[in-house]
Amino acid sequence: MNADDVARYLRDNPDFLVQHGELFTRLTVPHPQHGGQAISLAERQLHALRDKIRQLELKLAELIRFGEENDDISTKVHRLAAALIEAGGADAVRRVLVGSLQEDFSVPHVALETWGLPGDASHLGEALRRQLDALRNPYCGAPENIELLACFGEVAPHVRSVALIPLRRQGAAFGVLALGSAEAERFYADMGTLYLGRIGELAAAALSTSRA
Repeated sequence: MNADDVARYLRDNPDFLVQHGELFTRLTVPHPQHGGQAISLAERQLHALRDKIRQLELKLAELIRFGEENDDISTKVHRLAAALIEAGGADAVRRVLVGSLQEDFSVPHVALETWGLPGDASHLGEALRRQLDALRNPYCGAPENIELLACFGEVAPHVRSVALIPLRRQGAAFGVLALGSAEAERFYADMGTLYLGRIGELAAAALSTSRA
């Protein structure tokens, strides 16, 4: 018999080691962390179980951290929603949006452009508006449009990553909420956009129903 035959036999006869339990203490294998040291199969199995437990503990800690982060973001979004409801006027809505994003969400640069509301005078061209309207989800990544970067004013040259959130009414974009950062990785292409989308929906609803 060769090694493959032995392995096949053990796979086909799972009760073998149950019937010959003494082999667990008599057979030895290299220590997983100290190659020159031999340990029994039982000890090797304990090491494997401990490794698996450590991996599960790390995964659980990661899940708990993500859960806590999501709870924190949910609380901030709820606080923003309540503030928008109380804002009333369009100017107050804009102040609440910018203030919340800068203070609660620690976004250094916030720009809000609308072109579909009474009294709007957006400087964004028609081509850029069509591009924003075509976005199905918020865009996150490097700034690709110089015209839109101009919305950030004098800090525009320092913005290295952006999140662009189209504001919609009846399915059509009437504005954009632009978030900017000097950190290239603050808003990156593969980041989740669930909460960004919800903030955009809240902002769009508040702006659409606010008084001038």
